[in-house]
Amino acid sequence: MLQTIEVRRKPGEAMRGMLIADGRALPCALGRAGPSLFKREGDGATPAHAAMRPLWGYWRPDRGVRPRSVLPLQPIGPEDGWCDAPTHPSYNGPVRLPFAASHEVMRRADCLYDICVVLDWNMAPRGRSRHRGSAIFLHMAKPGYPPTAGCIALGRRDLEWLVARIDGRTRIIVAR
Repeated sequence: MLQTIEVRRKPGEAMRGMLIADGRALPCALGRAGPSLFKREGDGATPAHAAMRPLWGYWRPDRGVRPRSVLPLQPIGPEDGWCDAPTHPSYNGPVRLPFAASHEVMRRADCLYDICVVLDWNMAPRGRSRHRGSAIFLHMAKPGYPPTAGCIALGRRDLEWLVARIDGRTRIIVAR
């Protein structure tokens, strides 16, 4: 299993990067605000210099087979969501839909969460802080690698390769 993964910005491009793992450099999309040391809810930044660890993942069974992984992976259903309302007790965690507070729908019309790994940014056991950012995932990139809302996005083949080689001890560090 991979111990450390580094994500670096492409020179001159704050919203695109290279994910360095096991001697490979994989193109990736970053948040629309680029990497930031001061991540806040809704700012579009990717957390920088935090040693994030993968916790578990999701996949769309109607769009592909379960990716090879030692991480626990759950199939995404129509009732799966993620709370992004900073004042709600379920902030930065999975919720069941319908859900009254602000949230993301995990079963998206686009491909982004067809494979999705939850990173431990702003989550227990480190503790959850209101407004510090939610839903920081490794997920699939759209064609052309447009910016994300703060996540790290890879092409499908690269993400499948990576998910097969990470576990809960892997550290993902985004350079500023």
